[in-house]
Amino acid sequence: MYRELPEYVAIHINDTHPTLVIPELMRILVDDKGLGWDEAWDITSRTVSYTNHTLLSEALEKWPAGMVRELLPRVYMIIEEINKRFCSMLLDRYPGDQERISQLAIVESDQIRMANLAIVGSYHVNGVAALHTELLKTQVMKPQYELYPERFSNKTNGITHRRWLMHSNPGLSQLISEGIGTSWITDPVQLIQLQSLKTDSAFQQGIQRIKRSNKERLADYIAHKQGIQINPDSIFDVHVKRLHGYKRQLLNILRVIHAYNEIKDQPGADRVPRTVIFGAKAAPGYYLAKSIIKLINVVADVVNHDSEVNDKLQVLFLENYSVSLAEKIIPAADVSEQISTAGKEASGTGNMKFMMNGALTIGTLDGANVEMFELLGRDNMFLFGLELADVLEYYRTGAYVARERYAQDSRIARVLDQLISSGPFCCHELEFGQILQSLLDHNDEFFVLEDFSSYVATQADIDDVYLNARAWTEKSIINIAHSGHFSSDNTIHRYASDIWDIASVKVSMNR
Repeated sequence: MYRELPEYVAIHINDTHPTLVIPELMRILVDDKGLGWDEAWDITSRTVSYTNHTLLSEALEKWPAGMVRELLPRVYMIIEEINKRFCSMLLDRYPGDQERISQLAIVESDQIRMANLAIVGSYHVNGVAALHTELLKTQVMKPQYELYPERFSNKTNGITHRRWLMHSNPGLSQLISEGIGTSWITDPVQLIQLQSLKTDSAFQQGIQRIKRSNKERLADYIAHKQGIQINPDSIFDVHVKRLHGYKRQLLNILRVIHAYNEIKDQPGADRVPRTVIFGAKAAPGYYLAKSIIKLINVVADVVNHDSEVNDKLQVLFLENYSVSLAEKIIPAADVSEQISTAGKEASGTGNMKFMMNGALTIGTLDGANVEMFELLGRDNMFLFGLELADVLEYYRTGAYVARERYAQDSRIARVLDQLISSGPFCCHELEFGQILQSLLDHNDEFFVLEDFSSYVATQADIDDVYLNARAWTEKSIINIAHSGHFSSDNTIHRYASDIWDIASVKVSMNR
């Protein structure tokens, strides 16, 4: 009867954290149920599937073999046996190719490679955006893909419109239903019908009215929680996500310092008011990320208390970023910051949530931004910076020298010098010294300085478009119209049909 388990049960490993399900299921089948190894392995490897969510090597977990041996001795024995049999198969498949076998091995150098175990013990492996999956195949998991090409596929992440539109933005939801009917509620792809209303004056006015209302609601919340009055007529420029070097909150705050310098240099110049809103949390031991949060708060304090600047530029770091807070922020955003280093973001879903609420994206061609670009075209989002091929070429040649950017661009030099030696943002050299070290001494791993000029220029493009309310609102409607493509309903259907082999069931709402 256990042979039929895969016909009734699908166990899905979401990232590498739960990979122990593979040896634990083997333990149950072999030890508790008395099955032979080969039969138990056949059942296990037809039951388990695996989604990879990251391209970062540090997140592809490697567990100390000694720790697992001490805490879970029987599970460790099973992992060792899986590795022994797998490596024996590899020796037959790749005779003499010790380097490849070492790359594929589950246990190596007294470490258990959880991603390798997940791939070996699963019948299906998927990435979460088209670019991410391609990078898994060609870079991160190339040996595994060459061994098991039939196991790999892409399932782009999605978001639920029920929370991120209907619940978070009821005013916009009502306007959409008045414009195209209610079919989109159960079939969000029908949002595409909004394309026919993108230039309709009455509908545009409705979009503008609702955005203004959401901005006022967020402004009231910020005034109540943090005691800061912000201008709802300014561009709400939002960067909310986990704080990490590759997500480049540092690039954003350096741009803010540059904008501050420009205003101080020409205080009488016309400028579109901008409110830059950050929300983030950093891992407890990630000292550089903590330093960036400190920098954001120092800059915010200076900018918001400078009467020569604060009618044109304000900066906020919203405390305790959470889903509940995101439900207030996202409907109010005008600009969505999706500026990760190309090739580092697996997918992202914040980009989709902002898109669904009519914010325009400034971003790189990374993660699901690539698929957004394929839907929207260059005219309806603001792209900048290095593309993946450029990043890979720099990695290949080692030709990028961050200090050259510092020497060649006086704007960069001025901003960085202000962090440690002069200007209002300098607390103490020790405060932000690590930030400078990461950029100059460690050669700017995430190409912050390389993309600075392109980023600043694209931000100026945003100002120009925002001044034309009709053009901006048209782009906003186009974004909302295409956002149904990223519905999690569609994503789940693809998992169900392509991986789990299950059918949907109609549920009666009658009690």
